[in-house]
Amino acid sequence: MLENGWEFKQDPDFIDPNIHIEDPLHQFDYAHQLYTKANPDYSGRVTVPILWDKERSTIVSNESSEIIRIFNRAFNDITHNTLDFYPAEKADQIDQINDRIYNTLNNGVYKCGFATTQQAYEEALVPVFDTLDFLEEQLSTNSYLVGEEQTEADWRLFTTLIRFDAVYFGHFKCNMKRILDYPKLNAYLKRLYHWPNIASTVNLQHIKRHYYFSHKNINPTQVVPIGPASLFV
Repeated sequence: MLENGWEFKQDPDFIDPNIHIEDPLHQFDYAHQLYTKANPDYSGRVTVPILWDKERSTIVSNESSEIIRIFNRAFNDITHNTLDFYPAEKADQIDQINDRIYNTLNNGVYKCGFATTQQAYEEALVPVFDTLDFLEEQLSTNSYLVGEEQTEADWRLFTTLIRFDAVYFGHFKCNMKRILDYPKLNAYLKRLYHWPNIASTVNLQHIKRHYYFSHKNINPTQVVPIGPASLFV
């Protein structure tokens, strides 16, 4: 993601035969082309993820929390997968923990990383680690965030945890502790990572390349660090 925004482009330095990032529908080069295909007059921000409707040739949603809810139930008759990650009896608990995690951690790491004053950085940093401490305590009695079964809250947290030690710790200066330093959180992250079909969706080389290479205001040299050596032994 550089001057043209999100790209459909395979980087020759990070080729993984199991990951396909081309646009299979229109062979577009950039995500902004999808936005203008949906609406030729569109001039706003181009963000991901994008849920595309092939029949109507338009964007259904570009908000991750909405897309998670859509995939939880909307396609059950097609997939025949009836797993429910947002059960009604746990909805209030899930919403409550989602709200805290999003504001202080999912979004909090970005507040740290893009802070332009010491005060703004420190004000964002404290809630990040308060929440990580809270989650460590939560996982001392539960296997997952809301009891013994996975819910939407776990997978919303996973995307931040999986990037934390490799990117947010150094690049965004969230360096008070690593996830590796939280025994319960680290074990929990490994459980999620090793869940069937999850590891194949994670490419730490792509993750590091995106953050360290595209945020030139934070990392003007665009040097991508080699480590950490291993996150999941």
